[in-house]
Amino acid sequence: MDLTQADFDRYIEEYREMEPLYAVEQQSIETTPDAFKNDDFGPRDAEWIVRWYFRRYLGAYPHRDRRKAEEAFAETGFRTMRTTILDAVDAVAAENTASAIEHLTGLPAVDMEIATAFLQFISPEEYVVVGDREWTVVAALTELSDPYPDEELDAAAYADYLAAVRSLADRYDRSLWECYMAIWRCWVDRFEAE
Repeated sequence: MDLTQADFDRYIEEYREMEPLYAVEQQSIETTPDAFKNDDFGPRDAEWIVRWYFRRYLGAYPHRDRRKAEEAFAETGFRTMRTTILDAVDAVAAENTASAIEHLTGLPAVDMEIATAFLQFISPEEYVVVGDREWTVVAALTELSDPYPDEELDAAAYADYLAAVRSLADRYDRSLWECYMAIWRCWVDRFEAE
């Protein structure tokens, strides 16, 4: 599959116009990185990222699984949550993605995919969230050849995915956040009905 620049830009604009979470996502992309970097966040800020990961599916994610993860994360003591996120922020600043992921996945209910959501909101210039939808589109548009892992996603697979998304950002001259928007809408347009 190939997308023209016009297709890619259209998907970004569709995301802005049609995705119901866009306004709050955009606000979070603009404010959360500094809040994390400056240790100016509370438990709800962190909980929002876990909720966002599931709720962006707009009901297509199993309710029971979503609630279980959200509740497990919310029960984490804020001191633990705060320390772990700050450790991940430090690891990102040191360009140590594996260490950041290791810290984040140490939190209750934070698997690899949710860790990448945290990374996206810690540093949206460097990271983008991954899930089966995003992986499917990125694999169709790039040389990312492996299918989405049936078992647990690992840091090496995420690194391959991230490199592929960065290649899209270069090809279409867009930020990683804009790439995420285009990828999400491309999935809705070209893969959702399959």
